[in-house]
Amino acid sequence: MTTLGTLYGLGVGPGDPELLTLKAARILGEVDTVFAASSSKNDYSIAQAIIAPHLPPQATVVRLPFPMTRDPAALDAAWEANTAAMAAVLAAGRDAAFITLGDPLLYSTFGYVLPRLTTRLPGLAVNIVPGITSFQAAAAKVGDVLVESGENLLIASGVDESGRLEKGLAAADNAVILKAYRNFPRLRDLLGRMGLTRATTFATRIGHDGEAIVRKLEDAPEKPHYLSLCLIKRTRV
Repeated sequence: MTTLGTLYGLGVGPGDPELLTLKAARILGEVDTVFAASSSKNDYSIAQAIIAPHLPPQATVVRLPFPMTRDPAALDAAWEANTAAMAAVLAAGRDAAFITLGDPLLYSTFGYVLPRLTTRLPGLAVNIVPGITSFQAAAAKVGDVLVESGENLLIASGVDESGRLEKGLAAADNAVILKAYRNFPRLRDLLGRMGLTRATTFATRIGHDGEAIVRKLEDAPEKPHYLSLCLIKRTRV
C-alpha cells in the first residue's frame, strides 16, 4: 500500500518574494508538486509569481482554476475537481505544497481545500507554514502600530453585507478591513458615518507593481484593485 504524501499549506506573504519565510522557501525546494490557485478566466497565479525566485527548475507547478462566481453549484464543482487533482498526487505518495497569498488560515483558499482533502484522504499528514499578511506589510510601510497595551484589533471582511462590520467597528480600538475592493463606495460611506474617515489608511497591491498607500480615504479609487485593504487606527482621528 502506497504511503500518502504530505501536504504543506504555505503562506507566501503579500507580494514581495523576500517576505517568504525561510521555512516556506526550504519546503518549496523539497516537494514534488506545487499547487497554485488561479482564476478560471486566466492562467496566471499571483502566488506563483511570488515564489518564482525560490522555485527550483525541476519543480512541477499545477494551477488549479477557480471561477470568480457566487454560484454555489459552480463553486462546488470546481472545489471537487481541484480536490481530486490534489488527492491524486498525494495518494501516489508524492509530497505537495499548496501556496496561498498571505497566511493559509486567514481568508484563504487553503481553508476550503483542507477539509475536503482530509475527508477524501483520511490520515493525510498536513503541515501548515504561516505567512506574513498584507495588513502587517501595509502597517510596516506606513509605520502604524496595529495594537498596543490593552487595545484590541478587529480583522474583518469588506464583502460582509450582514451589518456585522459596523457592529464590529463600533467595538474595536483598531481594525483591518480586508477585501476592501467590493462595493468600496458603500464601505467608505460607512466609515464616514462612523467618524472613521481620518482614522483610515487605504492600501492596495502591497508588494506588487502599482503599490499605493493613501492616507486620505477620499483620495482612494472608486473601484479598487482586488488586493486592497483599509487600516483603521482611532488615535489618528
